Amino acid sequence: MNGLLLGLALGVGAILLANLGLIRFARTSAKQAAATVALITLGLYVPYAILRWPGGDVFALHLAIYLLASLACGMLLGARAGGRGLHWGPALIGGFFIVVVVLGAVFVAVAEHGLSPALFHWLLPEARNQREVSSVFPGVIAHDFHKKEALYNQYLQQVERQRQRGWQIQKGWLTEPVASEPTVFRVAARTRAGEPLAGATVTGRFLRPSGSALDVPFTLAEQEPGVYEAALALPAAGAWNLVLQVRQGKEWHEISANTTVGDGKGR
Repeated sequence: MNGLLLGLALGVGAILLANLGLIRFARTSAKQAAATVALITLGLYVPYAILRWPGGDVFALHLAIYLLASLACGMLLGARAGGRGLHWGPALIGGFFIVVVVLGAVFVAVAEHGLSPALFHWLLPEARNQREVSSVFPGVIAHDFHKKEALYNQYLQQVERQRQRGWQIQKGWLTEPVASEPTVFRVAARTRAGEPLAGATVTGRFLRPSGSALDVPFTLAEQEPGVYEAALALPAAGAWNLVLQVRQGKEWHEISANTTVGDGKGR
């Protein structure tokens, strides 16, 4: 079972047992038990999530499901203890939110890990033209954004230094790139005065927007003063992002761009 869904199931089970334990052994009412368990859940989970930040979506899902579980326990166990049925209005509202949050948890789990093989073949059509079909979409936003925010001023200073340095960087493919076929990627670097930037180290990464599993790091070799090349094969057709870094001594220049890779079917 997916780790996210397993954690949610275990948490809901612990909340149910805690409510039953308070009602049975502490002789509290169902509403008091639900409120107590909800407060304990907040006190335990929120600090834990802050220390081991899982991402805003995962945090919100856990918190919503745990609190809804406490609410459901208070409503259902209270109605049972009073010997009366649960009114359809609160039951309908509570059920609606439970279904929404559970479906959200399933969507997050599928986005991070993909469908199981059986569901994949049942829900998705067979791949056409031999193109790979994927049900994974984890995104490319890191969870350590709070650390990167602290580096923002340093980033602005680096941008200003690049502007003052004035290096001229030209980049591109020598021919149209095709998926899984080596194509020469070239970078021509010059100083502000137009002289070749020789002896530099040119590295970078081609980033796949749909996920980091297909990212391609590279290092270009200097073919002549200021001209750097390498034959690169990107594994999939479509849009790619590029992060390129040129270093010479203690100075470095970073730029971002994007490119499109063909599937070779139009040739």
